[in-house]
Amino acid sequence: MFALLVGLAGALRAAPADEISTKVPQARAILDAWQAKDPEAVQKKLHIVYWTPSDREPSPRYAERLGAILENIRDFYSKEMRRLGFGPRTIRLDYGDDGKMKVHLVKGRQPYSHYEVQSGGEIRNECLTTLRAAGIDPERETIVIFCNMSNWDPAKRTISQNSPYYASGSNRQGTAWQVDSPILDLDSLAAKEPRVKDGQYGDISIGRYNSIFIGGVCHELGHALSLPHNKQRPDEQEAFGTALMGSGNRSYGEDLRGEGKGSFLTLAHGLRLASHPIFCGSGKGIDLPANAVVDEVKIHNLGQSFTLSGRVTANPPAYAVIGYMDPEGGGDYDATTCTAIPDGEGRFTLEANALAAGKAGVLRLVVCQANGAANSFASATSRIIYPYKVAKNGHVDLSAVQAQLELVPLINALDGSADEVGAALSKIESGGADPVVLETARVLAESARFQAGPAPAQAEGELCHLPDAAMKSSRVGYGRFTPNRLPEGMLFICESKLFPRGLYAHARSSHVWDLGGKWQSLSGHAGFPDVRRGGSCVFVVLADGKELWRSPKTEPGSLRPFKVDVSGVQSLELRVEDAGDGISSDWGCWFDPQLRR
Repeated sequence: MFALLVGLAGALRAAPADEISTKVPQARAILDAWQAKDPEAVQKKLHIVYWTPSDREPSPRYAERLGAILENIRDFYSKEMRRLGFGPRTIRLDYGDDGKMKVHLVKGRQPYSHYEVQSGGEIRNECLTTLRAAGIDPERETIVIFCNMSNWDPAKRTISQNSPYYASGSNRQGTAWQVDSPILDLDSLAAKEPRVKDGQYGDISIGRYNSIFIGGVCHELGHALSLPHNKQRPDEQEAFGTALMGSGNRSYGEDLRGEGKGSFLTLAHGLRLASHPIFCGSGKGIDLPANAVVDEVKIHNLGQSFTLSGRVTANPPAYAVIGYMDPEGGGDYDATTCTAIPDGEGRFTLEANALAAGKAGVLRLVVCQANGAANSFASATSRIIYPYKVAKNGHVDLSAVQAQLELVPLINALDGSADEVGAALSKIESGGADPVVLETARVLAESARFQAGPAPAQAEGELCHLPDAAMKSSRVGYGRFTPNRLPEGMLFICESKLFPRGLYAHARSSHVWDLGGKWQSLSGHAGFPDVRRGGSCVFVVLADGKELWRSPKTEPGSLRPFKVDVSGVQSLELRVEDAGDGISSDWGCWFDPQLRR
């Protein structure tokens, strides 16, 4: 069997060019057939805004410079989509009767000193009146806002910026915030001289500056068109260079200076863009939400890689399944990709083979549907996010994801009847499950009709699981707290380790128990569930109001063990605090906290 699986993996793994030539025609056959039936042509365009604070005039030649830059980016996307086999699909720009790209000028309501990096929402709101007056619906179009927020000193040749620089979007709409400067100029992209001193990137050539910031426009536009980050696999790097949605914003155009291969679009992101209305000219089903369901999932360990197979059902049809292999740390910038095209029955097989040794990670599945919709990372449930761990020698540990697959039927039954929960639990109990999986299943089943045990002050025995014990008080910063349960069907898994019990503690949160001075030690772990990305927290243990333990700033992928002396303590509080950047995505968890005599 193992030899058969290894042979399957070898068949799946192909050189990047061969992978493209095989998969893209299959994807196009599904996509083109659906769009050709009862077609709905649209002429979606990219809309450009130049925004400047109230006390600043626009930078010189802004419309001319930005027009040339956007046309270069249009040509980059066109070249890459042709290389991938999708034909000349690319962004469409909006031109006036004079043949020049339209740039909508907006004067901000406040002076430069009022705005900062996080002012994107305010700046966008200041642009809405101008856009609507031009007949543009900002909630149904893709917009790029260039902010006149750089500071250029031509005598000292220094430049700095304090501008919003991010983006997000979908097949329906998107917004990208960029920064403009007097030296942002396509004509300088190939130049190795003169030098400039950038406040963030140091002493660099004018060409390198424009690689970074023209590449930044191209990269953030990708986000506005729905693309997440991804890094190139080693075989892709050798063949093509640096992935645009990884660090390709810094390598854009470096080939013009003989400094590298430049930036490229991965097959994963070419597949996603192929159905975007701006790229394909089809508005058919544009308002239909993503509705793909992945089931019948099976996973096979191949030693230093693994395969995941399943069946996808969706309407509009799914024409591609993308796997993002995202190791701990680094946000999602270092996520590599694998792709598969569903067959006529919706069946697909992915091979995850570009894995980071010595790290835990998650495989995130995104299903591309023919109307341009794709399930997002933010809304993905545990059924399409799969944790794994890679040893330093490259061997893969899939115990966490195998446990997850065993528990999914029970998770799905938790909101049903007691009989449904009981039947799902019985199937696991009779299937010879691993002891940790079995304990987790029983705890989950009990959580469906949870009844707290006695408070620690009244509990007997040598061990007390805090999630099972009655509390004095409890609050979380987002959602609803249920002992031993996480929202969205997630499990208490961190660094690919499954914990049978836990406390959901999205910042800012507090859980308090009466100990009655009867316990000696408290131990457990703190961190984020593996299936979440983003956010940062600080975990704090307090006894009678006194701080016993405080974690460092903690981000997803880090599991913080703790053990403290609670001798004589009357009141115990587990608190999760914001780490200084707001509570968005701060899905803190306490993993199996327990008291001992």
